Amino acid sequence: MENGNEHLGIFEKYLTLWIGLSIGIGITAGYLFPGFFNQIAKLEISEVNIIVAIVIWLMIFPMMVNIDYSSIASIKNNPKGILVTLIVNWGLKPFSMALIGILFFEYIYSSWIDPELAKQYLSGIILLGVAPCTAMVFIWSQMTNGDPYYTLVQVSINDLIMMVAFAPIAALLLDITEVFVPWSTLILSVAMYVAIPLVLGYLVRKLLTNKNNNFSVETFSKNFKPLSIIGLLAIVVILFGFQGDVIVDKPILILLIAIPLIIQGYLVFVIAYAACYLLRVPHKIAAPASLIGTSNFFELAVAVAIGLFGVESGAALATVVGVLVEVPLMLTLVYAANRTRLRFNIRQQTSS
Repeated sequence: MENGNEHLGIFEKYLTLWIGLSIGIGITAGYLFPGFFNQIAKLEISEVNIIVAIVIWLMIFPMMVNIDYSSIASIKNNPKGILVTLIVNWGLKPFSMALIGILFFEYIYSSWIDPELAKQYLSGIILLGVAPCTAMVFIWSQMTNGDPYYTLVQVSINDLIMMVAFAPIAALLLDITEVFVPWSTLILSVAMYVAIPLVLGYLVRKLLTNKNNNFSVETFSKNFKPLSIIGLLAIVVILFGFQGDVIVDKPILILLIAIPLIIQGYLVFVIAYAACYLLRVPHKIAAPASLIGTSNFFELAVAVAIGLFGVESGAALATVVGVLVEVPLMLTLVYAANRTRLRFNIRQQTSS
């Protein structure tokens, strides 16, 4: 069955391999050379790690330039997909993640994990739950033959909402779990990793679309795509380097953190995908709409966790486990979406 892989470049086709290699390099380097990563961890300004910030910018800024905010007006042609995305991303996902996290870390794992550490792990997965994907979803959309323009609209609206919703929802849920959160760190993180890249991306795109400019958005994306790839792989190496010794010494702990993240991922996808099916949303819109909420803007979650709790904290470890889980989890969901495309198309035809 056609799955969209023929439209992907070598990086996207072998995404699992590249991410796996980066994880392996990061864990090995972190375990063998902890002093090197400790020095990187100390490079901070106002509780923001400079190296992490630079690498995240390398990854997300070129993608922000691709977002066309003028296309938001087109949602009136098919609003159901956007409705599902918004409800799942902001009305369901953060709260279901918090509830699942509380269930596991405060009850199921209560006799295995120290309460203070459990609270940090819970904080990390809550931050993941409040950060729906803004970048990797383009790859998942391609792999399911998703509508690229509609996916852009979904990401555009999601990013605009994230600028105002991430900090208060994260603060609310962390407060419920009795974790003190300095608002300044949350606001600074949203500004650095969402607001500023969005605004600069918009300005660069506007400059590139000027009729007098021969350097198009497509040319920009082609030339700067390697930066996004380098940024993604580098951030994976760095993050796993920070936690390399813990991952090697405590594999059972990694599994325990991964379990609620996996459950959350499948739960969110099933709910969103079923809603799209019942609403007769076309598959090329339904697949990205369901995947955008399942995937995470882990760069933001990791950066906030590091800023709030520190590089070697349990919260930072939990967000790193989110990276470990994400690619294999999302690939299984891409497979499921492709396998069920025919059912969506048949239902769509019967409604027309």
